[in-house]
Amino acid sequence: MSDNRHFETPKEMRSMAEASFDQARKAFEKFFSTAERTAGSIEERGATMHAGARDIGTTAFSYAEKNVQASLDYAEALLHAKDLPEMIRLHGEYVQTQTRSLAEQAGEMGRIFGRTAMEAARPRN
Repeated sequence: MSDNRHFETPKEMRSMAEASFDQARKAFEKFFSTAERTAGSIEERGATMHAGARDIGTTAFSYAEKNVQASLDYAEALLHAKDLPEMIRLHGEYVQTQTRSLAEQAGEMGRIFGRTAMEAARPRN
């Protein structure tokens, strides 16, 4: 029982299917384009955060080194103090200097954190 009749899709149905296929292709391309831009943005933000973290780490290490050196210098000065009044003067100077230094360091670290956060949050094109 062979049927030699040729099946033909109605023109309207074919047009509808083609339009649906075109819409699906465009939606698919738009989805991947958006996903690609998003991935790029995430990479950029990650790179920004990585650079900021590196800057923060380097700065924190530098401050720690300065603070330890200041403490060692203070301890050495105390060892060579001639009397109690000199020790009290050295202590006052050390506390005053370190308080000022720590305030400056905290301010700079705050600026680095803020700059890194602003850079990471900045809209990308």
